[in-house]
Amino acid sequence: MIKIGVLGLQGAVREHIDSIQASGAEGIIIKKKEQLEEIDGLILPGGESTTMRRLIDKYDFFDALVAFGKQGKPIFGTCAGLILLAGEVVGQEKAHLQLMDMKVERNAFGRQKESFEAELPITGVADDFNAVFIRAPFIREAGEDVEVLAVYNEAIVAARQGHFLCSAFHPELTDDHRMTAYFVTMVEESMKELAS
Repeated sequence: MIKIGVLGLQGAVREHIDSIQASGAEGIIIKKKEQLEEIDGLILPGGESTTMRRLIDKYDFFDALVAFGKQGKPIFGTCAGLILLAGEVVGQEKAHLQLMDMKVERNAFGRQKESFEAELPITGVADDFNAVFIRAPFIREAGEDVEVLAVYNEAIVAARQGHFLCSAFHPELTDDHRMTAYFVTMVEESMKELAS
């Protein structure tokens, strides 16, 4: 069975685990960097990107996460996870993991009270995905290798670059598991490639 980890430092970890299991894979909460060796794909959940980065550094996850991505294993970043994957963050001197060629803006749609839901077409996923935005970022610029999967009010809110996937919204906060299932398929494909 495919094993997908959820970085368990902060954020909606349990909901992601439930969505992974509903998509036919095994979900594992990752609390130690050594656990990364046991999984085939990883989700970086929403939360607060600065706090998550502090915890990543505190628990010595940084280099292990970069190495995980660079060895061809898929990573899916949602909301704050999207910010962690970006090569550039507006107003921030240095970005975090820098695994995706994109420039992102934090809290792009306003604060907590400006949280909202929108029905979005997502390329390869669904024509009518109910996306939940909570203090969401957006992708201001995407590199030429980045495939834009969803746009809301002209802002890029979901994208894929090779084995990296990201969304500005929280797919785990609905009963619609199609976005997680899409990631599970990405993990299956990468396992075949890595095995060949």
